[in-house]
Amino acid sequence: MAFNPALLSSIFIVLLVFSTVTNALSLNYYDKSCPNVEQIVSNAVKKGKANDGTVPAALLRMHFHDCFIRGCDASVLLDSTRGNKAEKDGPPNISLHAFYVIDNAKKQVEASCPGVVSCADILALAARDAVVQSGGPNWAVPKGRKDGRTSRASESVQLPGPTFNISQLQQSFFQRGLSLNDLVALSGGHTLGFAHCSSFQNRIYNFNATRDVDPTLRPYFAASLRNTCPIKNRPRNAGATMDSSSTIFDNTYFKLILQGKSLFSSDQALVSIPRTKGLVTKFASSNQAFSDAFVMSMIKMSNLNGGQEIRKDCRVVN
Repeated sequence: MAFNPALLSSIFIVLLVFSTVTNALSLNYYDKSCPNVEQIVSNAVKKGKANDGTVPAALLRMHFHDCFIRGCDASVLLDSTRGNKAEKDGPPNISLHAFYVIDNAKKQVEASCPGVVSCADILALAARDAVVQSGGPNWAVPKGRKDGRTSRASESVQLPGPTFNISQLQQSFFQRGLSLNDLVALSGGHTLGFAHCSSFQNRIYNFNATRDVDPTLRPYFAASLRNTCPIKNRPRNAGATMDSSSTIFDNTYFKLILQGKSLFSSDQALVSIPRTKGLVTKFASSNQAFSDAFVMSMIKMSNLNGGQEIRKDCRVVN
């Protein structure tokens, strides 16, 4: 889907509002110092996707998980050391993968323009490319982030969890300057990917003292999930796709929420209050409305930054 020109004025308003927080990220930051960076990253994502169809979902999730801890500073890319357990090894991040795509992109960028492009910018570009290459909207990514030097697994508990209710979600997003509109739009990223049984088993087993299954789930859908995720002899890495078109970036996710066929408690929570339910309904009825809102919220989220350096290797500090 092509970038919607009608969004330009609104996007630049968002960029202006966030410029003081983000050290004035710029759309043309690398035009002279590394003009081919976007093509290099796009090619790396395309190659990764060709080898593994789950790469786009992995890269988009990786970017979210990075930005929600210390801002978009590529701290999620740092490896653990003998004296420090890094974010990527925290419980919510253990299932993150496709780090090699960022490594490959960084290696090629360094060969073309050494010491210029941050890992944080590469990850932000890769997340955009993951969406575009999955049939989603395109947008211009503001650049100029710096890479962080701190990454702690203990801080991964700050990530919004799949069992969160609407109050918990709202608090998590508000703490990062993100609104209810952003919450619903960014949740739409769940249109891509796969979830392990552990992320939604609270809805299909021992839901509460009186019900074994979450009553907001369609009975036949709950039964299929229980069949996929048995309590005993569960297959390793068992789970379900996030929606029925899990490799295509579209608004199916929102349609499934309204049909009682979402996976996470946090997904279902989006229809628990009128404001967010209205947005879910709007996005379910219009893929364009969802795409436009997603672009705005991605730009807003990805402008949260707090790094200090340009790493030579995304896995280690300089």
